[in-house]
Amino acid sequence: MSMRFAPTLPPPSPPNGPHRTRRSARIVLFLSGFRRLLGYVLAALCGGALVVAAVPFAHATGGDDESGDLSPFANLGVLARALAHVEVSYVEPVDSARLVQGAIRGMLASLDPHTTYLDPDEYAMLRNDAEGRFAGIGVEVGVRDGWLVVLGVLPESPAERAGLLPGDRFLVIEGREARDMRLGDAIRLMRGEVGTLVRVTLRREGDPADLRVELRRGYVEVDAVSSLLLPDGVLYVRLYTFSDNTTPALRAAIDAALTARPEGLRGVVLDLRNNGGGLLHQAVLVSDEFLDSGVIVTTRGRGGVQLFESRAHTAGTRPRWPMVVLVNGLTASASEIVAGALRDHERALIIGTRTFGKGSVQNVIELPDGSAMKLTVARYYTPSGRSIQAEGIVPDIEVVQLPSSVVRAAGGSAFSERSLEGHLDGELPAPESAAPEPGRDAERSGGRGPRAPSFEHDVQARTALDTLRAIIRANASERSAAR
Repeated sequence: MSMRFAPTLPPPSPPNGPHRTRRSARIVLFLSGFRRLLGYVLAALCGGALVVAAVPFAHATGGDDESGDLSPFANLGVLARALAHVEVSYVEPVDSARLVQGAIRGMLASLDPHTTYLDPDEYAMLRNDAEGRFAGIGVEVGVRDGWLVVLGVLPESPAERAGLLPGDRFLVIEGREARDMRLGDAIRLMRGEVGTLVRVTLRREGDPADLRVELRRGYVEVDAVSSLLLPDGVLYVRLYTFSDNTTPALRAAIDAALTARPEGLRGVVLDLRNNGGGLLHQAVLVSDEFLDSGVIVTTRGRGGVQLFESRAHTAGTRPRWPMVVLVNGLTASASEIVAGALRDHERALIIGTRTFGKGSVQNVIELPDGSAMKLTVARYYTPSGRSIQAEGIVPDIEVVQLPSSVVRAAGGSAFSERSLEGHLDGELPAPESAAPEPGRDAERSGGRGPRAPSFEHDVQARTALDTLRAIIRANASERSAAR
């Protein structure tokens, strides 16, 4: 059944007490509905006033919106009317704040995959992530075809102790069906007070029965950096994220290696695999550790206007050790800034597979109610002026890490910026092939930080070390010949 005209006021309800007559109840309801409707009418009038006020500005700036609207405020009246109808006529009472949040969320979701609305709880989680502090079960999860899939398990975490494995698929989290659940909702359910329980149901490929698991939430400060000084003087450093403590931790790792080996390092392997990025200024500082001059990154906003240019400084630059950078299909955003800068300045050799291709910059804008918008404001460009948006960085030496069967178990093999619906277009011809590894939206919660790496089954890392040692030997031969 459909209704052509929606009523503007709710029907009267029975009196709420012995002293209230039917007539007085009608009057109260009428006045209440009238006041609410009047508020939305005033909002619509304000929107119209803003349209009128914006007309001279639109003409002055030469606005040429293809839709013919002089101002984005022209549709505020439509929004106000829609809210008024929902408030007054919806079959159940509604939460006005929730309606407004939903409208903002939908508006931002229509732009690009990285422009999002964060409610107050999600914004609080984002701030904690930037600080590297998490409380939860210790997994990294992603959405694949509507399913929440475990993509990584943090060492010594509740998830590791409970036996969770990459590729496990969540069916139920805390009594809620996990199919088509928003990633933010899933993270919120898995995080919480230290010591409390999380109940999940999982499906594991090859197991006939679903797994029901109880995990006790843990709290940890996740290390942004791990390092290992090898016996031959090569330093292996892995960056897991670009948070506030990434650069200090990197400097500490290098200084500790130099203390342990006073004669100096012979080379550095910088591992950026599976690093989805983080804070832009941290990427700049990490690059500046190894570059003594030149542009690190440039950002350009609407119309190609340059917003920001960061340059390297001579002070504090590390010696020019031979260097290899490891990347893969999950190397994204800030990680790609570092890889692109080091390669464009011929400071490092890039080994691995094509990177994710997220070449856009987001600003977090806090809103008055404690929520926030993460808004795409620019594209970034490597020192050579190249945008990697939806293209990624092709390594100098391509080395594929996992067999296809293992990749499929983790949820697919062609997840990249290009595969995201609504992604910003790149500025180069489409590549012949996309990144071969699956993508990752991280929920790092609980457990302990990363442990020292093992290279036994890591083909990419072994190739990087072998290549670096070959470069070291070649440099030594050249110096000997020059004498």
